Amino acid sequence: MSDAPTLVKCLVWDLDNTPWRGTLLEDHEVVLPEEIRRTIVELDARGILQAVASKNDHDHAWQQLEALGIAEYFVLPQIGWHPKSQSVKEIADRLNFALKTIAFIDDQPAERAEVAHHHPEVRCFDAARAAELTALPEFSPAVVTVDGARRRSMYQAGFRRAAEREEFTGPDEAFLRSLELVMEIKRADDADLSRVEELTLRTSQMNATGVYYSDADLRRLIADPEHEVLTVSLTDRFGPHGAVGVLLVGYHERVWHLKLLATSCRVVSFGAGAVLLDWLIGEAAAAGVHLAADFRRTDRNRMMEIAYRFAGFTDAACDCLAELPSAGPVDVAAADAGAAGSGRAGIEFRHLVPDRRPAPTTVRVEAPALGPVGSAGGAGA
Repeated sequence: MSDAPTLVKCLVWDLDNTPWRGTLLEDHEVVLPEEIRRTIVELDARGILQAVASKNDHDHAWQQLEALGIAEYFVLPQIGWHPKSQSVKEIADRLNFALKTIAFIDDQPAERAEVAHHHPEVRCFDAARAAELTALPEFSPAVVTVDGARRRSMYQAGFRRAAEREEFTGPDEAFLRSLELVMEIKRADDADLSRVEELTLRTSQMNATGVYYSDADLRRLIADPEHEVLTVSLTDRFGPHGAVGVLLVGYHERVWHLKLLATSCRVVSFGAGAVLLDWLIGEAAAAGVHLAADFRRTDRNRMMEIAYRFAGFTDAACDCLAELPSAGPVDVAAADAGAAGSGRAGIEFRHLVPDRRPAPTTVRVEAPALGPVGSAGGAGA
């Protein structure tokens, strides 16, 4: 087991004598040291969210953050007179982050002790260490993906989106249409690999097999003309949702083999999984081939099984399946022991004879035509 510490996903800052020097309600002026500004900017670039838990007048404190040019870097500011442990918990809950991924920094030992007492999982730091945080392993992700670098702006867009949904009085479909959603499906390249690897590693509820594909696995498949590795991203008028899905398709003469389908849970409410499956089914129908999808039952991916059923996949046998690797016996323990290297253990087929599907009414899909290299409409055609 790795001894590496759990990465911090959100750092919660006190304000007085923490990022700035001085006390807002007592001093004529407070000063932001340049090394602290650099720390804030660098943590943001690494995809680590930053928030505020401060005992201050909210408007006055926020105006000061704006005057110092750093207000934009903070999400969910909790500025008031309630206990900081309460503020930290509120931030973690709204972000849906485990407390063990939260860190708190404050110049007052009593405030750090109060947070540590109520939330022992939260890592607490003395403000004197602020400038050295970027050198600590818990603030140093091994890889910063494209989405990681813009994580803060994605969360801020999400908060605005959620606020508008609360105020919207019409049906869900009307709200989705109002978002002007665009789904982009593209062939993965080197720049996408870290995002694809992360999705296969972290997505469990909407992952059809639970199989993790490493960087080396993905590079091999991208270079193979008989496979497609496709990434899926979603944007709307509020901004990007980032990378939300990945598909791995193998081409055979009579059947396309959907080896992996994983979508982020955060876009389930937008119907992204159904849109993605309908698009793939339409591509297979245009190519005149069947679809066979791998599925392995886990204790978390029941939603994925339901998605396949709603799309029309069944477990009925078909002659086309003879072209594919045999599905193995249901051996979840063996499959959980590895990833791509665990073979076909526990994999079942879901089969579909494709038909043309109507275009989605709430999402515009931008995607390539699929097919093996050299086929009509396919890659390289």
